[in-house]
Amino acid sequence: MPAKSEAGILWIEELRKDDIPLVGGKNANLGELHGAIGAPVPPGFCITAKVYREFMEDAGLDKKVDKILKDLDTSNLSALLQASEKIREMIEKTPIPERIISKIVETYEELARKCGKPDVLVAVRSSATAEDLPDASFAGQQDTFLNVGPEDLGEKVRACWSSLFTSRAIAYREEKGFRHEEVLLSVGVMEMVQARSSGVTFTIEPVSGETNKIIINAAWGLGEAVVSGRVTPDEYVVDKHSLEILERHVAAKKEKCVRRPEGDTDYIEVPEDMQSVPALTDEEVILIAEEAKNIEAHYGGAQDIEWAIDDEGKLFILQARPETVHSQEAPIEKVATGETVRAEILLKGLGVSPGVGSGPANVVMNVSEMGKVKAGDILVTTMTTPDWVPVMKISSAIVTDSGGKTCHAAIVSRELGIPCVVGTNNATEVLANAGDISVDGATGVIYEGIIARAKEEAVQPVMAAAGPEPTATKVYVNISIPEIAHKVAAETQADGVGLLRAEHMMLSMGKHPRLLLEEGGAEIMVEKFTDGIRTVAEAFFPRPVVYRFLDFKPDEFLEMPGGEKYERENVGPNPMIGYRGQHRYMKEDDIFRLELQAIRRVRQDYGLNNVWVMLPFVRTLWVFREAVRIMREEGLDNRADKDFQLWIMVEVPSSVFLIEEFCQEGIEGISFGTNDLTMLILGVDRNDAKVQELYDERDLAVLRALAYCITICRKHGVTTSICGQAPSVYPDYLEFLLRCGSTSISVLPDSVVSARKMVAALERKIQMEQVVGGKISPRVAKFPMDDIFFWRKMQE
Repeated sequence: MPAKSEAGILWIEELRKDDIPLVGGKNANLGELHGAIGAPVPPGFCITAKVYREFMEDAGLDKKVDKILKDLDTSNLSALLQASEKIREMIEKTPIPERIISKIVETYEELARKCGKPDVLVAVRSSATAEDLPDASFAGQQDTFLNVGPEDLGEKVRACWSSLFTSRAIAYREEKGFRHEEVLLSVGVMEMVQARSSGVTFTIEPVSGETNKIIINAAWGLGEAVVSGRVTPDEYVVDKHSLEILERHVAAKKEKCVRRPEGDTDYIEVPEDMQSVPALTDEEVILIAEEAKNIEAHYGGAQDIEWAIDDEGKLFILQARPETVHSQEAPIEKVATGETVRAEILLKGLGVSPGVGSGPANVVMNVSEMGKVKAGDILVTTMTTPDWVPVMKISSAIVTDSGGKTCHAAIVSRELGIPCVVGTNNATEVLANAGDISVDGATGVIYEGIIARAKEEAVQPVMAAAGPEPTATKVYVNISIPEIAHKVAAETQADGVGLLRAEHMMLSMGKHPRLLLEEGGAEIMVEKFTDGIRTVAEAFFPRPVVYRFLDFKPDEFLEMPGGEKYERENVGPNPMIGYRGQHRYMKEDDIFRLELQAIRRVRQDYGLNNVWVMLPFVRTLWVFREAVRIMREEGLDNRADKDFQLWIMVEVPSSVFLIEEFCQEGIEGISFGTNDLTMLILGVDRNDAKVQELYDERDLAVLRALAYCITICRKHGVTTSICGQAPSVYPDYLEFLLRCGSTSISVLPDSVVSARKMVAALERKIQMEQVVGGKISPRVAKFPMDDIFFWRKMQE
């Protein structure tokens, strides 16, 4: 038996990942999956790159190709298309030598016997020797042919060889710095899976880069519908560790790719009653996630996996390759240094490649017309297929009617760093005469005109270029002024915004909200708040931004124009514990509803689903329930929207004693307002200088309240945070919170970097104590931790 390197044909089971020089990345990885971890790979064989090289050299095609590609300017689309067409025609008209074709037919017949099908249909798939690499996927750059019978096998093998010189493949190699003559092509011949459902799975969130999620895209029929972007697929989000299905988004799958009687493929209409039916059962979702998790564990990095499920419900893995964007070292973060102005929203879709691109919309319906696209245009087409790579390189952004996060062109867009929005349904119609537009590839929003943003500039982070030191405890930042959000996001690299105060936005309007409403300015208030919240959310996207609704204290609003008229009667003997917080939402729900409308616009119209909300000064359950009812009437329901969280401020003793009930009401988070909580627990007016010596956030009573709340919240899986400055001022206070199990802290911008360093050091200290063992008795101020957890002694 000849050595692998000398063989012209190898069976899938003979291959391993080190065989890329022989059979290309796609085939080598399939052999690795089958032989190393027992993944369900269809049976098949590979025509090695050695055969391709012999074919090219025997006919003198290699020298002819070199001559055509020499000095080719790939930015000249006309010249690129002509070169590609000439090379492909030359290869496809050259007969395959008899010694080669006879061996291919002989091996096919052996495969047919193994499958028990005399004329088994096969998938004929290209596999380049510079493909599926960690830094370049070459996604879809060469051709694949499905449902191929024995009579067409030789023709399709030759077509695969010629596809090494599609215009997109030539341009992509130039982009990635590969020499054309060094890239060879192997062809995989595998039993065709007659798929009921197919799709693509990423073991990382392909847009945000979250590593704790598995993303599954699925559609009816053959997987070509998903990877080409023709059909907007269902999407499932699975927790990588627990394999719990976190989200299900079922799309209207109006078409599916199927085998025609003649043997090739076509798209047919999905019956109306099946279009919105999930393409996968929950059991199948978990099965795919388990397989994907095993594949990632074997390779030690994030993977992009194609799969299919046949009519009998059997899963097959068709391809696995490294994810090529987030698995690489992140570049220095870019932020917009100018302000964003309001612009009309033309359309929304699914943001699959972050960034903002502006320019004239250029609707091109067919790849043969892509020469119409000029540098700086926004390419608008029905679907994003890899054929568009040459014009993607020169476009400011890409917008398509269909497609999902895992279609091939979305992958390539992310690699090239080009903003891309897919799945808009009707972009080619809406944008036909749109002129200049702006595309936000993170949020999926398309705006009219050129968004007035300053040019994006590389920002040197305050911390190391590799990013902030990772910590289990989230380090958030407090923000009051939206205008500084981009600067704060870049300089602090905070994990998000733990407290976005609403008061500055209200005060900056220059008049009391009641006077504003009296003058017919409700929409002005909504727009002002929308702009402010949006600015912060964009700066931190996709990191969370927790917006705290107006606390609306009477004494603070009294001095505003209109305040004397509308606020004087609300100023009681002690405004700090008077007409404020949620109680006002019940009495004056019209103002509260305007805030809710602004939140809804930011989340729905601008696609910024990283905005969450927090209710202030929560006193009783029944008032809380009324506030939640109003929120749901305005279209904000944390029970129905998996991306939306509702937090409460814990700053009143009653909310401490009722924390278990609030958790049972469905809140996702709490944040301690230690200023008010300390004041109300100790009965000390924090604004009265005569009693300031009694005011102490580290008093035992306050510490006990915090410890109890954190303990109950941990039991219910509710996140806990603190928005006061005590953690950044007192190291022992921060240590106390971490030992209690608090999941985050939120500090002022100037304290984020130092607070993160403190958190990292304390987490290491606590971890080392657990390793060493023994009795540890830390103290906060002068109090042992055991004294703070007073109820434990009572239980004993």
